[in-house]
Amino acid sequence: MFEAVARRGTLVAVVVLIVCVLGVVAAFRIPVQMIPDLEVRTISVRTSWPGATPQDVEQEILIEQEEYLRAIPGMQELTATASSGSARIEMEFPYDVDINKTLIRVNNALSQVDDYPDNVNQPRVDATSFSQNSFMYFRVQPLPGNPRGLDLKMMRDFLGDRVKPRMESVPGVSEAGIWGGVERRIEVRLDAARLAQRGLSIPEVREAIRQRNRDISGGDLEKGATRYLLRTVGRADSVAELRDIVLRRQGDSIVRLGDVAEVKLGHREVEERETVNGQASITLGIYRQPGSNVMRIKEGLLAEMDAINREVLEPNGMRMALTADDVTYVSDSLRNVWRNLAIGAVLALAAMFAFLRSPRATWIAVAGVPVCAIAAFLGLLVTDRTINVISLAGVAFAIGMTLDNSIVVLESIELERRRGLDKLRAAVTGVRKVWTAVFASTMTTVLVFVPIVFIQLEAGQLYADLAVAVSAAILASMLVAVTVVPAAAARLDVRGGGTGGRLGPAIAGMSGWLIATRVRRWVTMGVTVAVSAGIVAFLTPPASYLPEGEEPKTFASMTAPPGTSFQRMNRIAAEVEAKFLPHVGADGSAYAAGETDIPPMKYLNVDADAGGMRIIAETRNPDHIGALMDAITATYESYPGMRAFATRGSIITGNDGGTRSVNLDISGPELAPIYDTARAAERRA
Repeated sequence: MFEAVARRGTLVAVVVLIVCVLGVVAAFRIPVQMIPDLEVRTISVRTSWPGATPQDVEQEILIEQEEYLRAIPGMQELTATASSGSARIEMEFPYDVDINKTLIRVNNALSQVDDYPDNVNQPRVDATSFSQNSFMYFRVQPLPGNPRGLDLKMMRDFLGDRVKPRMESVPGVSEAGIWGGVERRIEVRLDAARLAQRGLSIPEVREAIRQRNRDISGGDLEKGATRYLLRTVGRADSVAELRDIVLRRQGDSIVRLGDVAEVKLGHREVEERETVNGQASITLGIYRQPGSNVMRIKEGLLAEMDAINREVLEPNGMRMALTADDVTYVSDSLRNVWRNLAIGAVLALAAMFAFLRSPRATWIAVAGVPVCAIAAFLGLLVTDRTINVISLAGVAFAIGMTLDNSIVVLESIELERRRGLDKLRAAVTGVRKVWTAVFASTMTTVLVFVPIVFIQLEAGQLYADLAVAVSAAILASMLVAVTVVPAAAARLDVRGGGTGGRLGPAIAGMSGWLIATRVRRWVTMGVTVAVSAGIVAFLTPPASYLPEGEEPKTFASMTAPPGTSFQRMNRIAAEVEAKFLPHVGADGSAYAAGETDIPPMKYLNVDADAGGMRIIAETRNPDHIGALMDAITATYESYPGMRAFATRGSIITGNDGGTRSVNLDISGPELAPIYDTARAAERRA
């Protein structure tokens, strides 16, 4: 077989070119994203009850829902959170659970809950994973000078109706979330004197509005060959129609809603402050579909943003701009991996030439590197994987490994040439002598990586792409070594100037000296064991479950004590923003001169509500992110009673401390002692 391959070099070259073409096509078809898609194992249930206190939310919603949800099989943990106007339940499940069946069970359990209080919205059930978090952020702000005098917070519904659907129509986008602003609502302000004068109570007015402000189906009516569908239309389409709703009819006397109340179009209470670079804004966060290409999504969104600005926003006095995105970090990371891959290939080329001492042999070995890299992309496509920083890292790791098989075969062929065989016979004999060793070495390497694919935890899901890329490249390197290398060596003279030049004999002489006597052998083994133990004991890095994959941006949160009003947090947010805003876009000369401890920033996003505030910012120099985190934390802690936490963004483990955080759960019958215990634990930490 090897002789047939060596004689048919043209056929081998054609096959290699076909594989390369298929691999290049695969590389353009594979989705590009930051990290692999992680399996969904968290289901969240969100229920809103506008105006309700956390205590009422707990009693009327959470306790009722938990009673049925806790019976769902396979659930590992259930976390319920009650806040003003909303309830949230998060359920974690093992990785082997069928999430679709579990979603059905969750919905069935929620359907068994008795009637909710009035004004409670239906629960919303979502199944999400970290890899599906929002990855692009756009801001909508008034045009410079606000020529139309817009109250931006009132434009949330406008954006939801006119902008959100267009952003979600871009291929690959699953959802566009809107943060900031307030929703419009119709306010009915009752006059107590008018109600008393007409003998009406508030419950009667509420029931009348509920009964009359709706459309009712009236069945059907057949007349001859025609069938008519009957429908009673009663839903108000405007504020004026709502004012005309009849509350009571007594003879010729009619009491309408407008007679006892002021009806007007208003908005919900402002409970959140959202600014970007000091200007009020409404943020749109983009969520992608699993398996989508973030590069193409960004291109499509930027094109759609220009169209929306031109057709929708600018005629209405607003403009949308890109605030931040993870795609830039993806591009930079991929560019770094490709650059390191190229540098590694050049260094491997230099090292091979230093030992083989033959330009032709070196080029034969290195020629297989791109073939193996392309085969790695084919492996990713066949196994339905993506191009990301982890899979590309696997390709980079495989560069050195792919050369091993070629070096072994080339060394064997070169040795046969030294023994006097011609090029063809040397190529065939050389590969026959070592192909079993090449096969065994390749399979042992593949068997080390393949089991990672079957690990169900986060580590397995993240590094399965690496295992696939390395395994595909290594298998391709074996085929290249036993086919391409002998076919090329049968046509090119691979004899060099000696293995390693002067270095080879020197290494051989030193090895001979170390094993010359029994004492030297024992000393060599002892020193090797001692050095290895020292490296393990003193140079082992700190352990963590997963790498952080830190981004050059910070997520800094301030948590306010219970009972803090939004007005106070709004003032604090304004003060903090005024301190950091001058450093957005700064040239950095003041920071370099030591005149300030705040480094220059690309942008500053401040979000505040009654529970606290959060800053998302990115420094112009990634090395300054630690200094910015320290400055923000110190500013937060200068306010009495406030708790501060700042961390770097992570592409793998989230923005709340990652795998290096420790969660402490404290439970008890009374909230006050629990809070005191938590504060004591925080001080001890």
